[in-house]
Amino acid sequence: MNAPQGAPDIKALLGKVPTGLLIGGEWVESASGDTFEVLNPATEEVLATLASADADDALRALSAAADVQDEWARTAPRERAEILRAGFEAIVEHRDEFATLMTLEMGKPLAESDAEVTYGAEYLRWFSEETVRHYGRVSSTPEGTLRMITRYKPVGPCLLITPWNFPLSMATRKIAPALAAGCTMVVKPAKLTPLTTQYFAKIMLEAGLPAGVLNVVSGKSASAISEPIMADSRLRKMSFTGSTAVGRVLLESAAQNILRTSMELGGNAPLIVCEDANIEEAVAGAVAAKMRNGGQACTSANRIFVHEEVAQEFTEKFVAEIAAFTVGNGLDEGVRMGPLIEPAAVEKMEEFVRDATRKGAHVATGGARIEGKGYFFAPTVLTGVTPQMRVFQEEIFGPIAPVLTYRSEEEVLRLANTTEYGLASYVFTENIDRLWRMADGLEFGMMGFNAGVISNAAAPFGGVKQSGLGREGSAEGINEYTSVQYLGLRDPYSQRR
Repeated sequence: MNAPQGAPDIKALLGKVPTGLLIGGEWVESASGDTFEVLNPATEEVLATLASADADDALRALSAAADVQDEWARTAPRERAEILRAGFEAIVEHRDEFATLMTLEMGKPLAESDAEVTYGAEYLRWFSEETVRHYGRVSSTPEGTLRMITRYKPVGPCLLITPWNFPLSMATRKIAPALAAGCTMVVKPAKLTPLTTQYFAKIMLEAGLPAGVLNVVSGKSASAISEPIMADSRLRKMSFTGSTAVGRVLLESAAQNILRTSMELGGNAPLIVCEDANIEEAVAGAVAAKMRNGGQACTSANRIFVHEEVAQEFTEKFVAEIAAFTVGNGLDEGVRMGPLIEPAAVEKMEEFVRDATRKGAHVATGGARIEGKGYFFAPTVLTGVTPQMRVFQEEIFGPIAPVLTYRSEEEVLRLANTTEYGLASYVFTENIDRLWRMADGLEFGMMGFNAGVISNAAAPFGGVKQSGLGREGSAEGINEYTSVQYLGLRDPYSQRR
């Protein structure tokens, strides 16, 4: 594995990443001595061997978080804010290392990893600013008998479970608001991409985060870690990003102790190109919304609906853009798309294509795995797609773009909403009235208007229906880690009335 010119030395970088469990401010081995390997999906080489946490380790981590919860909650908001700000500055300072590390363990092109460093770091800066502006309110009851004080308190120790596809930003999106609110936590990174989180935790300790506030337990069995923690009454909050199927299981478990939950689950995003759309903008937006991260994103455009009047023009230009993609190792110059995360992901893409073509779809470009080392699948466009195909019904999570045509707003809204999911959606139109009609009609928590990338630390990220509960980022993000306390004070003038 050779680093590109100007990039960090890979061997030296991997040597900086802790391989143990972070419990109570110390990097330790697992109680069982068990380990697991982290692979590079572009080369299938082993990057590192990490300690694999078991139930005992999980409970030790929760104990460490619970032991310092009161102290961290009482820490002045300004002090918490300064630590978050120091973490932001440290990530920016080490941006090349973080970008290289994400490309190594997840596969995305280095340019995309660098963009994620900017995006992920911004959550630390945003919530450092929100920390000192988390206002309550004071008011009187309508009868004038009480003065009402409404305040926000930290909810308590949290379990944060992050996915593999955005190793830095999915961690900072949960950790930053928890720290801002005054909560301690146990973080469980995805076993496929834990290295970025391990390195981030090290950076946060160096930035001044007190021992025990942030604990990290990587491991090859998610349930071995989550189940004992969620059964413990000391845990008060669980936040999960991942599949809807796993989310349902976690929600059932969370119900036993009535945990606060934030769930960012699956997606089946429609991207709608209207007859009056700027086609060049629509193509660029569709490429970004579909192929960013190799399509391995919950916000990825899963179904592309194009009005029949502009279908030919859009499809020809869209296919040309996708066909021109250079696929390869994300560290190599000029690569536009990296590998998928694991062999099972490649097999799933093959199954989608077989199902679609058997039911009448046409492969306009791509459609097959790329042979050789690594888990590569060609960027693919399918035309002639119908609602009976799996690519219409299921979350693809890969570089397959299904294109459908439609005739009317009523038809496309019905088709777009024909899904259990409701996370992201995208509309390309030059008509502002149509924009509002689409926003009213689409059953999704987010909508991009003439834009294919809409995630931002200042924006409330989240969905409806089977896509989850709660919001991450924005002013709403910190509220997910607080509980509301109401104080009723006798009004000193009430006896005079």
